[in-house]
Amino acid sequence: MATLKDVARLAGVSVKTVSNVVNGYEFVKPDNRRRVEEALATTGYRPNIGARNLRRGRTGSLALVLPELSIPYFGEMAGLVLEAAQEHEWNVLIEQTLGTRERERATLAALGPHMIDAAIVSPEALHSRDFDELDPGIPVVMLGEHSVDVPIDHVGIDNVRAARVATQHLIDLGRRRIAAIGAHPYRGTATQRLEGYRSALTAAGLPVRHDLIVQALNYHRRDGAEAMAHLLSLPEPPDAVFCFNDLLAIGALRAAAEHGTRVPQQVAVVGFDNNEESAYSMPSLTTIAPDKAAIAHSAVDLIRRRIKGGQELDPEDVQTPFSLEIRESTR
Repeated sequence: MATLKDVARLAGVSVKTVSNVVNGYEFVKPDNRRRVEEALATTGYRPNIGARNLRRGRTGSLALVLPELSIPYFGEMAGLVLEAAQEHEWNVLIEQTLGTRERERATLAALGPHMIDAAIVSPEALHSRDFDELDPGIPVVMLGEHSVDVPIDHVGIDNVRAARVATQHLIDLGRRRIAAIGAHPYRGTATQRLEGYRSALTAAGLPVRHDLIVQALNYHRRDGAEAMAHLLSLPEPPDAVFCFNDLLAIGALRAAAEHGTRVPQQVAVVGFDNNEESAYSMPSLTTIAPDKAAIAHSAVDLIRRRIKGGQELDPEDVQTPFSLEIRESTR
């Protein structure tokens, strides 16, 4: 295998210059950089990542802690974080907690600098004090909107505003009996989406009807189908439904079809997450589309900032964009 010396000899530069190019340092003369890059391509040089990390006192690995990989949003997010991390030659260790506090706490407690350089965590049930179990030398970025009062970096979207946009879309269609599926007493995401839903109704002068707000302990298709079946059995069923994720909405579409209720003619349906499945449902699903790639890249960029700048940096709260993807379920 080619070495740094081989590349330096071919490019006619010092080994230090080759090292600077390989490690992405900016202060290299353009002509020297060009010659080094050509020599790298000619020799097929590949850096020894393991040795480099040992010299830097790092493992070269990140932990990604997610609630449930079977939920498409988290599966897609895992793939995007993997891509973003690989751009910086990080390996990613993925842990699944199923959203229970016990497993989330155990996972945090097990993470140490001998295993990983940093962690990206999407918690469902953690309390602020649970983060005390995390090794203080491990930088952490939190994803999602679970509210914990800890001074760590965070990446997410404005769930309240997104839910308001989704509900306002249904109001603009002329719907007046708008239901919500996905309320949950402990999920920060659910609390914020419920707030946005209520805010839009109140601003439009519509009543917030508690009989049209249905809890979902899990966010799976079955939960959405059961909630929709309940709503359609009411004496005055809704003419629109805002579901707090796409799986709930897919289940709701199924229940509407089984009930003989036409979508969107009799009931319009909006989801949240813009999973790939939402574009292929029958009818295709109108949904809030977070910029998931921006979330993944922002999280990895914050990890890089924290590793380079140290733990004394002030925590950042990054809000990434979203859009409303209008499809057949509301047209």
